[in-house]
Amino acid sequence: MKSKTLIFIAIAVIFMSFKSNVLHKGVSQHGSFNIEKDLLLLQFDCKTDVDDLHTVAAFATLLSDPSFLDIKYHAVAGAYGIQKGLYVPPNTLFQLAFGDHWTDAHNRIKPAVDKVMAEVKSILHGQGDIWIAEAGQSDFTAKLIKAIQIDLPEINISQRIHVVQHSDWNEKSTSPENLKFVKKHTDYHKIPDGNAVGNGTPGFRDPDYTNWKEKISNPKLLEIWQLATDLSNKYNGKDGRYNNKAVSAGGLDFSDLAEVCWIIGLQDIKDTAHFFNFYSN
Repeated sequence: MKSKTLIFIAIAVIFMSFKSNVLHKGVSQHGSFNIEKDLLLLQFDCKTDVDDLHTVAAFATLLSDPSFLDIKYHAVAGAYGIQKGLYVPPNTLFQLAFGDHWTDAHNRIKPAVDKVMAEVKSILHGQGDIWIAEAGQSDFTAKLIKAIQIDLPEINISQRIHVVQHSDWNEKSTSPENLKFVKKHTDYHKIPDGNAVGNGTPGFRDPDYTNWKEKISNPKLLEIWQLATDLSNKYNGKDGRYNNKAVSAGGLDFSDLAEVCWIIGLQDIKDTAHFFNFYSN
């Protein structure tokens, strides 16, 4: 009996250690994200798939965990490429989830680049790096890199700007010249697709996962997830937009969050259920 108790305590300690020390001293296990200095820049296309809306809610869920309260982040909506189709309006969700920590780039690229540049300059001047999670295409990133080259020519972009992309489709929907430019000038990482399980990154697309409400007790997170799913249901497959079958089945798709997990070192998460078991409360 005593040995069983000791085993149980050991397992509990290991579990808590994983959650509380995943960013031990600010360094991730995949890259070198430093929570004390670096900026996590999440760039969403929101065109035409609704999965970005679920990713926003999932990232807000991560931010509510004590391990990640101090992450410096900024989100961009409307960072799309050359794909055709209608936009998925996300502004109410971004405002609810991120407050002042986001920029609207939809039909206003130049002012959006200028606003994000202010965030980037502050981090780079403080000796931090920029980590870009491409929840979309790299056209906005190309414009941002060109602005850095002009305003901060002393910055070694290939060492200080890290771009993480998980989707072949996102690369194909980026203008070829912009994708070539970003790959040439930044520290570019193509990681396994976050839509699949068991390929080296978490798989966060699950048409059968419908019980998220049972997992979340935080009222603010419940509000964010409810709005994300309501907007997803409103726009999914509508007026020629992409029909995300996981969403139409009543499930979830926050596959882009695999990039964030790679950046901050959460490679041990397996899938959607695993994510909610760790971070929903």
